[in-house]
Amino acid sequence: MDQYEFMRTAHRVYGKNISELSRMTGHSRNTVKKALRGEPWGYGERQKQPFPVLGPYLETIDSWLVADREVPKKQRHTSRRIYHRLVGEHGYKGSESTVRRYVSMAKVKLGLDRPGAFIPCDPEAGFEAEVDWGAATAEIGGMRQTIKIFCMRSKYSGKHFVRAYPCERQQAFFDGHLHGFQFFGGIFPVLIYDNLTTAVRKVLQGRNRIEQESFVKFRAYHSFEARFANPAAGNEKGGVEGLVGFSRRNYLVPIPSVESLEELNRKLLEQCQSYGGHTISGRDHTVEELFEMEKDQLLALPKHVFSNQLCLSGKVDKFGTVIVDKNRYSVPTNHAGQSVSVLVGVDRVTIYLKSRKLAEHERVYGNNKWQLDPDHYLDLLQKRPMAFDSARSMRQWRARWPVCYESLLERFQQAQGETRGIKDFITVLMLHRRYKPPEVEAAVELALEQGLSSSEGVRHLLIYANDSPMEIIPLEGWESIAPADVRQYGQLGGVQ
Repeated sequence: MDQYEFMRTAHRVYGKNISELSRMTGHSRNTVKKALRGEPWGYGERQKQPFPVLGPYLETIDSWLVADREVPKKQRHTSRRIYHRLVGEHGYKGSESTVRRYVSMAKVKLGLDRPGAFIPCDPEAGFEAEVDWGAATAEIGGMRQTIKIFCMRSKYSGKHFVRAYPCERQQAFFDGHLHGFQFFGGIFPVLIYDNLTTAVRKVLQGRNRIEQESFVKFRAYHSFEARFANPAAGNEKGGVEGLVGFSRRNYLVPIPSVESLEELNRKLLEQCQSYGGHTISGRDHTVEELFEMEKDQLLALPKHVFSNQLCLSGKVDKFGTVIVDKNRYSVPTNHAGQSVSVLVGVDRVTIYLKSRKLAEHERVYGNNKWQLDPDHYLDLLQKRPMAFDSARSMRQWRARWPVCYESLLERFQQAQGETRGIKDFITVLMLHRRYKPPEVEAAVELALEQGLSSSEGVRHLLIYANDSPMEIIPLEGWESIAPADVRQYGQLGGVQ
Protein backbone atom coordinates (compact mmCIF):
# COMPACT_ATOMS: atom_id res chain seq x y z
CA MET A 1 0.00 0.00 0.00
CA ASP A 2 2.97 2.37 0.58
CA GLN A 3 4.18 1.82 -3.01
CA TYR A 4 0.63 2.25 -4.31
CA GLU A 5 0.48 5.66 -2.63
CA PHE A 6 4.02 6.51 -3.81
CA MET A 7 3.26 5.76 -7.48
CA ARG A 8 0.01 7.71 -7.56
CA THR A 9 1.55 10.72 -5.76
CA ALA A 10 4.69 10.69 -7.93
CA HIS A 11 2.60 10.58 -11.09
CA ARG A 12 -0.11 13.09 -10.15
CA VAL A 13 1.96 15.58 -8.16
CA TYR A 14 5.48 15.29 -9.56
CA GLY A 15 4.68 14.24 -13.13
CA LYS A 16 6.65 10.96 -13.17
CA ASN A 17 5.78 8.79 -16.15
CA ILE A 18 5.09 5.05 -16.21
CA SER A 19 8.62 4.05 -17.29
CA GLU A 20 10.22 6.06 -14.52
CA LEU A 21 7.86 4.63 -11.90
CA SER A 22 8.54 1.10 -13.14
CA ARG A 23 12.31 1.61 -12.72
CA MET A 24 11.90 3.25 -9.32
CA THR A 25 9.59 0.59 -7.80
CA GLY A 26 10.65 -2.53 -9.66
CA HIS A 27 7.06 -3.29 -10.72
CA SER A 28 6.06 -4.03 -14.30
CA ARG A 29 4.55 -1.35 -16.47
CA ASN A 30 1.17 -3.12 -16.37
CA THR A 31 1.21 -3.10 -12.54
CA VAL A 32 2.05 0.62 -12.54
CA LYS A 33 -0.81 1.26 -14.99
CA LYS A 34 -3.25 -0.59 -12.72
CA ALA A 35 -2.16 1.50 -9.75
CA LEU A 36 -2.59 4.73 -11.66
CA ARG A 37 -6.04 3.65 -12.90
CA GLY A 38 -7.05 2.83 -9.29
CA GLU A 39 -7.72 -0.85 -9.97
CA PRO A 40 -7.61 -3.33 -7.05
CA TRP A 41 -4.16 -3.67 -5.62
CA GLY A 42 -2.65 -7.05 -4.78
CA TYR A 43 -3.38 -10.59 -5.82
CA GLY A 44 -6.89 -11.81 -6.70
CA GLU A 45 -8.37 -15.17 -5.88
CA ARG A 46 -8.40 -17.70 -8.68
CA GLN A 47 -11.75 -18.34 -10.27
CA LYS A 48 -10.95 -22.05 -10.41
CA GLN A 49 -8.57 -23.92 -8.11
CA PRO A 50 -6.74 -26.65 -10.00
CA PHE A 51 -5.88 -30.02 -8.40
CA PRO A 52 -3.15 -31.39 -10.66
CA VAL A 53 -2.64 -34.66 -8.77
CA LEU A 54 -6.09 -35.11 -7.28
CA GLY A 55 -7.94 -34.13 -10.47
CA PRO A 56 -8.54 -37.68 -11.81
CA TYR A 57 -10.17 -38.69 -8.51
CA LEU A 58 -12.60 -35.80 -8.01
CA GLU A 59 -15.61 -37.62 -9.45
CA THR A 60 -14.87 -40.64 -7.26
CA ILE A 61 -14.75 -38.47 -4.14
CA ASP A 62 -18.01 -36.77 -5.11
CA SER A 63 -19.74 -40.13 -5.60
CA TRP A 64 -18.66 -41.28 -2.14
CA LEU A 65 -19.93 -38.10 -0.52
CA VAL A 66 -23.28 -38.29 -2.31
CA ALA A 67 -23.72 -41.96 -1.30
CA ASP A 68 -23.15 -40.95 2.34
CA ARG A 69 -26.58 -39.32 2.37
CA GLU A 70 -28.14 -42.77 2.65
CA VAL A 71 -26.04 -44.10 5.55
CA PRO A 72 -25.99 -43.27 9.29
CA LYS A 73 -24.12 -40.10 10.21
CA LYS A 74 -21.60 -41.91 12.38
CA GLN A 75 -20.59 -44.18 9.48
CA ARG A 76 -19.97 -41.60 6.79
CA HIS A 77 -16.66 -40.85 5.11
CA THR A 78 -14.25 -38.53 6.85
CA SER A 79 -11.51 -36.74 4.92
CA ARG A 80 -8.95 -39.14 6.35
CA ARG A 81 -10.98 -42.20 5.35
CA ILE A 82 -11.32 -40.81 1.80
CA TYR A 83 -7.57 -40.28 1.66
CA HIS A 84 -6.81 -43.84 2.79
CA ARG A 85 -9.30 -45.30 0.29
CA LEU A 86 -7.75 -43.30 -2.55
CA VAL A 87 -4.29 -44.55 -1.62
CA GLY A 88 -5.31 -48.16 -1.04
CA GLU A 89 -7.87 -48.63 -3.82
CA HIS A 90 -6.82 -46.15 -6.51
CA GLY A 91 -3.09 -45.60 -6.04
CA TYR A 92 -3.32 -41.91 -5.19
CA LYS A 93 0.15 -40.34 -4.75
CA GLY A 94 -0.78 -36.89 -3.46
CA SER A 95 -0.96 -35.46 0.04
CA GLU A 96 -3.72 -35.81 2.63
CA SER A 97 -3.98 -32.03 3.07
CA THR A 98 -5.01 -31.68 -0.59
CA VAL A 99 -7.75 -34.25 -0.07
CA ARG A 100 -8.95 -32.44 3.04
CA ARG A 101 -9.07 -29.11 1.22
CA TYR A 102 -11.09 -30.53 -1.65
CA VAL A 103 -13.50 -32.47 0.60
CA SER A 104 -14.41 -29.29 2.51
CA MET A 105 -15.08 -27.52 -0.81
CA ALA A 106 -17.02 -30.47 -2.23
CA LYS A 107 -19.33 -30.69 0.79
CA VAL A 108 -20.34 -27.06 0.28
CA LYS A 109 -20.78 -27.63 -3.46
CA LEU A 110 -22.92 -30.73 -2.92
CA GLY A 111 -24.90 -29.22 -0.05
CA LEU A 112 -23.59 -31.68 2.54
CA ASP A 113 -22.93 -30.84 6.21
CA ARG A 114 -23.82 -27.24 5.62
CA PRO A 115 -23.52 -25.34 8.93
CA GLY A 116 -26.96 -24.45 10.23
CA ALA A 117 -28.16 -21.02 11.23
CA PHE A 118 -29.78 -20.29 14.57
CA ILE A 119 -32.58 -17.91 15.48
CA PRO A 120 -31.93 -15.76 18.55
CA CYS A 121 -34.75 -16.31 21.03
CA ASP A 122 -36.03 -14.48 24.07
CA PRO A 123 -37.84 -17.08 26.23
CA GLU A 124 -40.90 -16.13 28.21
CA ALA A 125 -40.30 -15.85 31.95
CA GLY A 126 -41.49 -18.76 34.05
CA PHE A 127 -42.86 -20.70 31.09
CA GLU A 128 -40.40 -23.36 29.94
CA ALA A 129 -37.70 -25.55 31.43
CA GLU A 130 -35.55 -28.27 29.89
CA VAL A 131 -34.81 -31.71 31.33
CA ASP A 132 -32.08 -34.19 30.47
CA TRP A 133 -29.82 -36.94 31.82
CA GLY A 134 -26.02 -37.10 31.81
CA ALA A 135 -23.39 -39.58 32.95
CA ALA A 136 -20.37 -39.03 35.20
CA THR A 137 -18.00 -40.85 37.52
CA ALA A 138 -17.85 -40.57 41.31
CA GLU A 139 -16.18 -42.42 44.17
CA ILE A 140 -18.87 -43.48 46.62
CA GLY A 141 -18.00 -45.44 49.73
CA GLY A 142 -14.47 -46.03 48.45
CA MET A 143 -15.71 -47.51 45.15
CA ARG A 144 -15.47 -45.67 41.83
CA GLN A 145 -18.67 -46.02 39.83
CA THR A 146 -20.73 -44.47 37.06
CA ILE A 147 -23.59 -42.24 38.16
CA LYS A 148 -26.42 -40.58 36.29
CA ILE A 149 -27.06 -36.88 36.78
CA PHE A 150 -30.58 -35.49 36.42
CA CYS A 151 -30.59 -31.91 35.11
CA MET A 152 -33.43 -29.37 34.99
CA ARG A 153 -32.85 -25.83 33.71
CA SER A 154 -35.04 -22.74 33.32
CA LYS A 155 -34.87 -21.40 29.77
CA TYR A 156 -35.43 -17.81 30.90
CA SER A 157 -33.19 -17.35 33.94
CA GLY A 158 -30.69 -20.20 33.47
CA LYS A 159 -31.23 -21.31 37.07
CA HIS A 160 -30.62 -25.04 37.23
CA PHE A 161 -30.96 -28.11 39.42
CA VAL A 162 -28.66 -31.15 39.34
CA ARG A 163 -29.06 -34.41 41.29
CA ALA A 164 -27.19 -37.73 41.10
CA TYR A 165 -28.75 -41.19 40.86
CA PRO A 166 -27.41 -44.72 40.37
CA CYS A 167 -29.62 -45.25 37.29
CA GLU A 168 -32.01 -43.59 34.82
CA ARG A 169 -35.06 -45.65 35.71
CA GLN A 170 -38.50 -44.12 35.81
CA GLN A 171 -38.63 -43.84 39.61
CA ALA A 172 -35.34 -41.92 39.55
CA PHE A 173 -36.74 -39.80 36.71
CA PHE A 174 -39.83 -38.89 38.75
CA ASP A 175 -37.78 -38.38 41.92
CA GLY A 176 -35.54 -35.91 40.07
CA HIS A 177 -38.62 -33.93 39.05
CA LEU A 178 -40.00 -33.90 42.58
CA HIS A 179 -36.72 -32.58 44.04
CA GLY A 180 -36.41 -30.12 41.16
CA PHE A 181 -39.91 -28.73 41.75
CA GLN A 182 -39.03 -28.25 45.42
CA PHE A 183 -35.78 -26.51 44.46
CA PHE A 184 -37.54 -24.03 42.14
CA GLY A 185 -40.49 -23.62 44.49
CA GLY A 186 -42.98 -24.37 41.72
CA ILE A 187 -43.61 -26.15 38.43
CA PHE A 188 -42.82 -24.84 34.96
CA PRO A 189 -45.93 -25.01 32.74
CA VAL A 190 -43.90 -26.60 29.92
CA LEU A 191 -41.05 -29.10 30.22
CA ILE A 192 -38.95 -30.05 27.19
CA TYR A 193 -37.44 -33.54 26.87
CA ASP A 194 -35.58 -35.92 24.63
CA ASN A 195 -37.53 -38.97 23.48
CA LEU A 196 -36.41 -40.93 26.54
CA THR A 197 -38.10 -44.28 27.12
CA THR A 198 -39.12 -43.42 30.68
CA ALA A 199 -41.55 -40.89 29.19
CA VAL A 200 -42.15 -41.97 25.58
CA ARG A 201 -43.41 -45.38 24.55
CA LYS A 202 -43.40 -44.70 20.81
CA VAL A 203 -42.26 -41.83 18.55
CA LEU A 204 -44.80 -41.07 15.83
CA GLN A 205 -44.60 -38.79 12.83
CA GLY A 206 -43.86 -35.15 13.52
CA ARG A 207 -44.36 -34.04 17.12
CA ASN A 208 -46.77 -36.82 18.00
CA ARG A 209 -45.78 -39.25 20.75
CA ILE A 210 -47.38 -42.15 22.61
CA GLU A 211 -46.37 -41.48 26.21
CA GLN A 212 -45.83 -44.02 28.97
CA GLU A 213 -48.99 -44.43 31.02
CA SER A 214 -47.21 -43.78 34.32
CA PHE A 215 -45.62 -40.61 32.88
CA VAL A 216 -49.04 -39.37 31.75
CA LYS A 217 -50.28 -39.87 35.31
CA PHE A 218 -47.26 -38.03 36.74
CA ARG A 219 -47.65 -35.17 34.24
CA ALA A 220 -51.38 -34.86 34.86
CA TYR A 221 -50.86 -34.82 38.64
CA HIS A 222 -48.55 -31.80 38.32
CA SER A 223 -50.49 -30.11 35.46
CA PHE A 224 -47.53 -29.41 33.17
CA GLU A 225 -47.23 -29.91 29.42
CA ALA A 226 -44.50 -32.13 27.98
CA ARG A 227 -42.81 -31.27 24.70
CA PHE A 228 -40.39 -33.63 23.01
CA ALA A 229 -37.51 -32.65 20.74
CA ASN A 230 -37.12 -34.15 17.31
CA PRO A 231 -34.88 -37.24 17.23
CA ALA A 232 -31.16 -36.35 17.08
CA ALA A 233 -31.98 -32.64 17.53
CA GLY A 234 -30.20 -31.76 20.74
CA ASN A 235 -30.09 -28.10 19.70
CA GLU A 236 -33.82 -27.87 20.43
CA LYS A 237 -32.95 -28.05 24.13
CA GLY A 238 -29.42 -26.73 23.95
CA GLY A 239 -29.53 -25.07 27.36
CA VAL A 240 -29.81 -28.30 29.32
CA GLU A 241 -27.46 -30.08 26.90
CA GLY A 242 -24.86 -27.51 27.86
CA LEU A 243 -25.77 -27.87 31.54
CA VAL A 244 -24.91 -31.58 31.45
CA GLY A 245 -21.36 -30.79 30.35
CA PHE A 246 -21.10 -27.73 32.61
CA SER A 247 -22.09 -29.65 35.74
CA ARG A 248 -19.73 -32.48 34.90
CA ARG A 249 -16.77 -30.12 34.36
CA ASN A 250 -17.48 -27.77 37.27
CA TYR A 251 -19.31 -29.81 39.91
CA LEU A 252 -17.65 -33.20 39.41
CA VAL A 253 -14.03 -32.26 38.74
CA PRO A 254 -11.96 -33.51 40.42
CA ILE A 255 -13.87 -36.78 40.78
CA PRO A 256 -15.77 -36.43 44.07
CA SER A 257 -15.03 -38.88 46.88
CA VAL A 258 -18.00 -39.23 49.25
CA GLU A 259 -19.39 -41.78 51.67
CA SER A 260 -22.86 -41.90 50.15
CA LEU A 261 -24.98 -40.65 47.29
CA GLU A 262 -26.86 -38.44 49.76
CA GLU A 263 -23.63 -36.63 50.64
CA LEU A 264 -22.88 -36.07 46.95
CA ASN A 265 -26.37 -34.68 46.36
CA ARG A 266 -25.99 -32.26 49.27
CA LYS A 267 -22.83 -30.90 47.66
CA LEU A 268 -24.50 -30.65 44.24
CA LEU A 269 -27.42 -28.75 45.79
CA GLU A 270 -25.05 -26.25 47.42
CA GLN A 271 -23.30 -25.66 44.08
CA CYS A 272 -26.60 -25.17 42.27
CA GLN A 273 -27.61 -22.60 44.86
CA SER A 274 -24.29 -20.75 44.63
CA TYR A 275 -24.69 -20.55 40.83
CA GLY A 276 -27.46 -18.02 41.44
CA GLY A 277 -24.85 -15.25 41.73
CA HIS A 278 -23.49 -15.99 38.25
CA THR A 279 -24.19 -13.63 35.34
CA ILE A 280 -24.66 -15.38 31.99
CA SER A 281 -22.87 -13.78 29.04
CA GLY A 282 -25.10 -11.24 27.31
CA ARG A 283 -27.42 -10.79 30.32
CA ASP A 284 -27.71 -7.70 32.50
CA HIS A 285 -28.79 -9.53 35.66
CA THR A 286 -27.57 -12.46 37.69
CA VAL A 287 -29.29 -15.85 37.45
CA GLU A 288 -31.00 -15.37 40.80
CA GLU A 289 -32.23 -11.89 39.87
CA LEU A 290 -33.74 -13.24 36.65
CA PHE A 291 -35.35 -16.10 38.54
CA GLU A 292 -36.95 -13.64 40.95
CA MET A 293 -38.69 -12.14 37.90
CA GLU A 294 -40.15 -15.47 36.83
CA LYS A 295 -40.83 -17.49 40.00
CA ASP A 296 -44.29 -15.97 40.46
CA GLN A 297 -45.26 -17.37 37.03
CA LEU A 298 -44.62 -20.98 38.07
CA LEU A 299 -47.47 -23.35 38.86
CA ALA A 300 -48.02 -24.00 42.57
CA LEU A 301 -46.84 -27.29 44.05
CA PRO A 302 -49.60 -29.84 44.80
CA LYS A 303 -50.81 -30.01 48.37
CA HIS A 304 -49.79 -33.67 48.63
CA VAL A 305 -46.52 -35.02 47.21
CA PHE A 306 -46.86 -37.51 44.37
CA SER A 307 -46.43 -41.10 45.58
CA ASN A 308 -43.33 -42.33 43.80
CA GLN A 309 -43.39 -45.84 45.25
CA LEU A 310 -44.30 -49.24 43.87
CA CYS A 311 -46.29 -51.72 45.93
CA LEU A 312 -45.34 -55.32 45.13
CA SER A 313 -46.10 -58.72 46.61
CA GLY A 314 -43.45 -61.28 47.46
CA LYS A 315 -42.62 -64.37 49.45
CA VAL A 316 -39.87 -64.98 51.96
CA ASP A 317 -37.65 -67.80 50.62
CA LYS A 318 -35.62 -70.38 52.51
CA PHE A 319 -32.71 -67.93 52.86
CA GLY A 320 -34.90 -65.46 54.75
CA THR A 321 -34.89 -63.03 51.83
CA VAL A 322 -37.43 -61.46 49.48
CA ILE A 323 -36.45 -61.02 45.83
CA VAL A 324 -37.16 -57.52 44.51
CA ASP A 325 -36.03 -56.47 41.04
CA LYS A 326 -33.55 -59.40 40.83
CA ASN A 327 -31.93 -58.54 44.18
CA ARG A 328 -32.44 -60.03 47.65
CA TYR A 329 -33.48 -58.25 50.86
CA SER A 330 -33.51 -60.00 54.23
CA VAL A 331 -36.23 -60.33 56.88
CA PRO A 332 -36.12 -62.23 60.21
CA THR A 333 -35.69 -65.92 59.37
CA ASN A 334 -38.72 -67.03 61.38
CA HIS A 335 -40.89 -65.60 58.57
CA ALA A 336 -39.57 -68.00 55.91
CA GLY A 337 -42.32 -69.15 53.57
CA GLN A 338 -44.71 -66.30 54.39
CA SER A 339 -46.22 -63.91 51.84
CA VAL A 340 -45.31 -60.26 52.31
CA SER A 341 -45.92 -56.85 50.77
CA VAL A 342 -43.02 -54.77 49.50
CA LEU A 343 -42.96 -50.98 49.17
CA VAL A 344 -40.23 -50.03 46.66
CA GLY A 345 -38.91 -46.47 46.51
CA VAL A 346 -36.07 -45.00 44.51
CA ASP A 347 -33.64 -45.49 47.40
CA ARG A 348 -35.45 -47.64 50.02
CA VAL A 349 -37.13 -51.07 50.10
CA THR A 350 -39.57 -51.71 52.96
CA ILE A 351 -41.08 -55.14 53.62
CA TYR A 352 -44.38 -55.65 55.50
CA LEU A 353 -46.25 -58.64 56.89
CA LYS A 354 -49.82 -57.36 56.65
CA SER A 355 -49.51 -54.00 58.46
CA ARG A 356 -46.35 -54.83 60.46
CA LYS A 357 -42.99 -53.67 59.14
CA LEU A 358 -40.48 -56.51 59.04
CA ALA A 359 -37.46 -54.82 57.49
CA GLU A 360 -36.21 -51.72 55.70
CA HIS A 361 -33.14 -51.69 53.44
CA GLU A 362 -31.25 -49.32 51.20
CA ARG A 363 -32.18 -50.19 47.63
CA VAL A 364 -29.49 -51.66 45.40
CA TYR A 365 -29.40 -51.82 41.61
CA GLY A 366 -28.02 -54.52 39.38
CA ASN A 367 -28.52 -58.28 39.56
CA ASN A 368 -28.10 -60.87 42.34
CA LYS A 369 -27.05 -58.46 45.06
CA TRP A 370 -27.79 -59.27 48.71
CA GLN A 371 -28.90 -56.67 51.24
CA LEU A 372 -28.75 -58.56 54.55
CA ASP A 373 -29.38 -57.32 58.07
CA PRO A 374 -27.18 -59.51 60.33
CA ASP A 375 -29.66 -59.23 63.17
CA HIS A 376 -32.22 -61.16 61.11
CA TYR A 377 -30.03 -64.30 61.30
CA LEU A 378 -28.79 -64.21 64.92
CA ASP A 379 -31.56 -66.39 66.39
CA LEU A 380 -31.02 -69.06 63.75
CA LEU A 381 -27.24 -68.88 64.09
CA GLN A 382 -27.51 -69.48 67.82
CA LYS A 383 -29.13 -72.81 67.01
CA ARG A 384 -26.55 -73.55 64.32
CA PRO A 385 -23.32 -72.01 65.64
CA MET A 386 -21.04 -73.93 63.28
CA ALA A 387 -22.44 -71.89 60.37
CA PHE A 388 -21.29 -68.65 62.04
CA ASP A 389 -17.98 -68.29 60.16
CA SER A 390 -19.43 -69.00 56.72
CA ALA A 391 -22.75 -67.14 57.04
CA ARG A 392 -22.96 -64.44 54.39
CA SER A 393 -24.57 -61.95 56.78
CA MET A 394 -21.79 -62.44 59.37
CA ARG A 395 -19.03 -62.18 56.78
CA GLN A 396 -20.44 -58.86 55.58
CA TRP A 397 -20.78 -57.57 59.15
CA ARG A 398 -17.35 -58.77 60.28
CA ALA A 399 -15.73 -56.83 57.45
CA ARG A 400 -16.76 -53.57 59.12
CA TRP A 401 -17.32 -54.23 62.84
CA PRO A 402 -14.79 -53.05 65.50
CA VAL A 403 -11.60 -55.02 66.15
CA CYS A 404 -12.60 -55.50 69.80
CA TYR A 405 -15.45 -57.79 68.69
CA GLU A 406 -12.96 -60.26 67.21
CA SER A 407 -10.93 -60.18 70.41
CA LEU A 408 -14.05 -60.85 72.50
CA LEU A 409 -15.07 -63.77 70.26
CA GLU A 410 -11.62 -65.29 70.59
CA ARG A 411 -11.73 -64.95 74.42
CA PHE A 412 -15.20 -66.54 74.62
CA GLN A 413 -14.04 -69.51 72.54
CA GLN A 414 -10.93 -70.01 74.68
CA ALA A 415 -12.88 -69.81 77.93
CA GLN A 416 -16.03 -71.74 76.94
CA GLY A 417 -15.05 -73.84 73.96
CA GLU A 418 -15.75 -73.12 70.30
CA THR A 419 -19.46 -73.93 70.13
CA ARG A 420 -20.52 -72.45 73.49
CA GLY A 421 -18.23 -69.46 72.92
CA ILE A 422 -19.88 -68.64 69.56
CA LYS A 423 -23.36 -68.99 71.05
CA ASP A 424 -22.49 -66.70 73.95
CA PHE A 425 -20.88 -64.18 71.57
CA ILE A 426 -24.08 -64.15 69.49
CA THR A 427 -25.90 -63.18 72.70
CA VAL A 428 -23.60 -60.13 72.87
CA LEU A 429 -24.47 -59.28 69.27
CA MET A 430 -28.17 -59.41 70.17
CA LEU A 431 -27.57 -56.55 72.60
CA HIS A 432 -27.62 -54.26 69.54
CA ARG A 433 -31.39 -54.71 69.53
CA ARG A 434 -31.67 -52.75 72.76
CA TYR A 435 -28.54 -50.59 72.89
CA LYS A 436 -26.83 -48.31 70.38
CA PRO A 437 -23.69 -49.62 68.60
CA PRO A 438 -21.30 -47.17 70.35
CA GLU A 439 -22.65 -48.28 73.74
CA VAL A 440 -22.16 -51.99 72.94
CA GLU A 441 -18.68 -51.31 71.57
CA ALA A 442 -17.70 -49.42 74.74
CA ALA A 443 -19.01 -52.26 76.94
CA VAL A 444 -17.07 -54.84 74.90
CA GLU A 445 -13.84 -52.87 75.27
CA LEU A 446 -14.42 -52.54 79.02
CA ALA A 447 -15.16 -56.27 79.30
CA LEU A 448 -11.84 -57.05 77.62
CA GLU A 449 -10.01 -54.74 80.01
CA GLN A 450 -11.72 -56.37 83.02
CA GLY A 451 -11.01 -59.90 81.77
CA LEU A 452 -14.72 -60.86 81.46
CA SER A 453 -15.46 -63.93 79.36
CA SER A 454 -19.25 -64.19 79.24
CA SER A 455 -22.15 -62.28 77.73
CA GLU A 456 -23.65 -61.72 81.18
CA GLY A 457 -20.67 -59.60 82.12
CA VAL A 458 -21.11 -57.41 79.01
CA ARG A 459 -24.85 -57.12 79.65
CA HIS A 460 -24.35 -56.02 83.26
CA LEU A 461 -21.82 -53.41 82.15
CA LEU A 462 -24.44 -52.00 79.76
CA ILE A 463 -27.13 -52.05 82.45
CA TYR A 464 -24.85 -50.27 84.92
CA ALA A 465 -23.81 -47.70 82.34
CA ASN A 466 -27.41 -46.92 81.30
CA ASP A 467 -29.18 -47.02 84.69
CA SER A 468 -29.52 -43.50 86.13
CA PRO A 469 -28.58 -43.10 89.83
CA MET A 470 -31.48 -43.01 92.30
CA GLU A 471 -32.65 -39.50 93.07
CA ILE A 472 -32.44 -38.67 96.81
CA ILE A 473 -35.16 -36.29 98.00
CA PRO A 474 -34.26 -34.34 101.18
CA LEU A 475 -36.87 -34.71 103.99
CA GLU A 476 -36.62 -31.22 105.33
CA GLY A 477 -39.20 -30.48 108.05
CA TRP A 478 -40.04 -34.15 108.66
CA GLU A 479 -40.09 -33.47 112.41
CA SER A 480 -43.31 -31.43 111.99
CA ILE A 481 -45.22 -34.39 110.59
CA ALA A 482 -47.67 -35.78 113.22
CA PRO A 483 -47.00 -39.41 114.15
CA ALA A 484 -49.64 -41.96 113.15
CA ASP A 485 -52.04 -43.30 115.78
CA VAL A 486 -51.32 -47.06 115.70
CA ARG A 487 -53.80 -47.93 118.46
CA GLN A 488 -56.57 -48.28 115.87
CA TYR A 489 -54.78 -51.20 114.19
CA GLY A 490 -54.99 -53.21 117.40
CA GLN A 491 -58.78 -53.20 117.09
CA LEU A 492 -58.73 -54.93 113.69
CA GLY A 493 -58.25 -58.32 115.31
CA GLY A 494 -61.75 -58.19 116.78
CA VAL A 495 -63.47 -57.52 113.46
CA GLN A 496 -65.65 -60.50 112.38
